[in-house]
Amino acid sequence: MPSPIGVRDCEFNSYFRGKYTAFLMNKVVANAEEAIQGIQSGMTLMLGGFGLCGIPENCISALTRTDIKNLICISNNAGVDDFGLGLLLQQHQIKKMISSYVGENDEFERQMLSGELEVDLVPQGSLAERCRAGGAGIPAFFTPAGFGTEVAEGKEVRDFNGKPHILETALTADFAIVKAWKGDKLGNLVYKATARNFNPPMAMAGKITIAEVEELVEPGELDPNQIHTPGIFVQRIFQGAVYEKRIEQRTVRQRES
Repeated sequence: MPSPIGVRDCEFNSYFRGKYTAFLMNKVVANAEEAIQGIQSGMTLMLGGFGLCGIPENCISALTRTDIKNLICISNNAGVDDFGLGLLLQQHQIKKMISSYVGENDEFERQMLSGELEVDLVPQGSLAERCRAGGAGIPAFFTPAGFGTEVAEGKEVRDFNGKPHILETALTADFAIVKAWKGDKLGNLVYKATARNFNPPMAMAGKITIAEVEELVEPGELDPNQIHTPGIFVQRIFQGAVYEKRIEQRTVRQRES
């Protein structure tokens, strides 16, 4: 692309960025309370993270300070009793969980067994692919995972290469809430280590995606080659105030004498 008249090639990138960003929406919000505006009772939310790693701690805490109820939450897990989605479960704000691993939460177990909480348990790989498919505009796909179990009940079955597969539908949400290590004001996100789990596919699958980040930087400060979620998928972004980053079960080796 030729440079504008009077602008040297070495200056073109900064020139173009300035002209382009003038037309972009302002995605930066002040805090979690502002970020969750518009979430209403009965909506479907996707919440990124794996265990307690890479979860949107600030937004979850902000939701506990509202009277929002009957949420359908799509998340790999349900947190623990006093942290993560466990906080929303304690306040009976979740009507249904669509998740994969829920074994660390006693309150989740109690509500599920008592019938207070609807639960759709999904194989972990299928859950990730259902979110990715939703973001990619793929309505459904066939997978062998779950065939011959309760997971397959009521679902179409087809044979591929002599192996039965079940039809799984894509997942989308009214709001996707993700957590990243770094992000810029255009919404581009970089995840760190294990936090690059369910966050990237969920960021693509929300009608509105909220990103909370540990560090918010100016456009151009992130290496384009390191961006995991392009800003086109993010509508709101803010720098989180505090991150506890808990570990579900800390196991250490005893010191040798």
